[in-house]
Amino acid sequence: MIEDRTSIEQRCQDKGLRMTDQRRTIARVLAQATDHPDVEELHRRASAVDDRISLATVYRTVKLLEDEGILERHDFRDGRSRYEQASEEHHDHLIDLHSGEIIEFRDEEIERLQVLIARRLGYKLVDHRLELFAVPIKPEGKN
Repeated sequence: MIEDRTSIEQRCQDKGLRMTDQRRTIARVLAQATDHPDVEELHRRASAVDDRISLATVYRTVKLLEDEGILERHDFRDGRSRYEQASEEHHDHLIDLHSGEIIEFRDEEIERLQVLIARRLGYKLVDHRLELFAVPIKPEGKN
């Protein structure tokens, strides 16, 4: 297990949240995630570190971290809420509907167009979320 405090733990401390050993384990598992795990996957990973962590504890912890703005919840149309650490840097997602792979990206042209569209409609854009659902393009001549 990582001994250094993660950014999630630091943000919890900054917000005055009590960090139990189980919450700390869940925070570290989340900080190590390179994907967008759902609660069941988080529980599997956390219980591999501490088998006393219940699924209910993971649910409560994820809800708390989401309510505090430390985690972001996503619905990528697979029936499960998935989570990632809330980031200062904005990014969007492309979801491969065949493999389930989630690709994070940022495109300045898309960002500019969204601001322009909001302005054209009489609004100032203050936030947005873009999720693209796609399937791989088959090379020419392949079925």
